[in-house]
Amino acid sequence: MTYDLTLLLNEESELETIKKLVETLSGKILEEEKWGKKTLAYPIKKTRTAEFYHWKLEMTAKNVTELRKKLNFNEKLLRYLLLVQE
Repeated sequence: MTYDLTLLLNEESELETIKKLVETLSGKILEEEKWGKKTLAYPIKKTRTAEFYHWKLEMTAKNVTELRKKLNFNEKLLRYLLLVQE
């Protein structure tokens, strides 16, 4: 299945860690987009700006649940949105 993953990071260096996580879970990043640094409407974890990234992923549903668990424990990731693409 294919998924859309949108990430809000306060450090660009954390992007490589998340890419390695996707690859270890047998996922493929089909497309990558950098939306740039934007000002947030409200502070998240005392941060007013964040780097926005959007990926299209291909992975199994079992691995997606594992990916969600790992992303929830990442302290440097401000927010993420993972949607099924139809």
